[in-house]
Amino acid sequence: MAKYKILIVDDEPDNLQLLYRTLRGKYEIMKAESPAEALNILKENDFQCIISDHKMPGMDGVEFLKLSSETHPNAIRLLVTAYSDVKILIDAINYARIYRYIKKPYSPDELAHIVEASLEYYQLKVDNENLIRDLKELFSGTIKAIIEALDAKDSFTLGRSRRVAFYSAKMVEFLNLDRTQAGIIELAGLLHDIGMIGVAEDILNKTQRLTDEEFEEIKKHVQHSVKILEDIKQLYDVIEIIKYHHEYYDGNGYPYGKKGEEIPLGSRIIAIADAYDSMVSNRAYRQGLKSEEALQLIEEKAGTQFDPELIGVFKSILPAASNEIKDFETKMNFHLENEEQALGH
Repeated sequence: MAKYKILIVDDEPDNLQLLYRTLRGKYEIMKAESPAEALNILKENDFQCIISDHKMPGMDGVEFLKLSSETHPNAIRLLVTAYSDVKILIDAINYARIYRYIKKPYSPDELAHIVEASLEYYQLKVDNENLIRDLKELFSGTIKAIIEALDAKDSFTLGRSRRVAFYSAKMVEFLNLDRTQAGIIELAGLLHDIGMIGVAEDILNKTQRLTDEEFEEIKKHVQHSVKILEDIKQLYDVIEIIKYHHEYYDGNGYPYGKKGEEIPLGSRIIAIADAYDSMVSNRAYRQGLKSEEALQLIEEKAGTQFDPELIGVFKSILPAASNEIKDFETKMNFHLENEEQALGH
């Protein structure tokens, strides 16, 4: 197995040498004596781990690691610091996305242990990302068939699953979540409403207001979704998101009454994407709302139905995402029309 590559950055030659001596046997190491030099190295090389001193002239370690996260988002970042100031550490975690900090003075054994544990976490992330990719490939045919069956059952929801998944993926991208979470949430977005297959067509296609009993049947689609997927053990994390995508931020949703951050992040993301797409889609009993009208309704439910911070994220991604969806659907319709014409001839 190839050695992990580590970049170490410190303006003090003695400290840099200590880092190098401690790690060189087990890993492939590159050194930099300044953040500027390190950023140049990052342009040409890929690393699994980046270790930076905090206090350096010109640019401190937090700022450098933040910049490194933009070009190497999946690398593990470690900050070496003599400070225990809480604000510095919070900034390092939130701003620079560091995994851990190494407190000076440290022993070589302590450093080696922290780096080894950090790279084990890195490998776990990689393995999880590979699992999600493999799941997508393994179940792509099944997922496609399920979505097409759902679209065929309720023509007014045609393409909804794909659009909800796309909006959700764009929100995930904006939040800079790791690829494993992104893959799980995207899959959950595609599959979030498959339980509608278990709801009677006369209820789905009803043009009048639903009775209380009929609405209770609609609400059961969450449990239907779980039932359909629960035997696929690899989809456990996906199912956990689907289970809670109709929970309300204030606890008044269904079916479990969870609230706030008790609701998984992916569920809170999909809830907004799902509600928006439902509002702007034409249904048998009503015309879809305009985008600005749907957004206004969603904003009115900030803190009650929806996570207020995620509403801001959705507003940020919506213009570009909507344009991409329109372009995609226009091209798809063009190809379908051409195929129909060809078959007609």
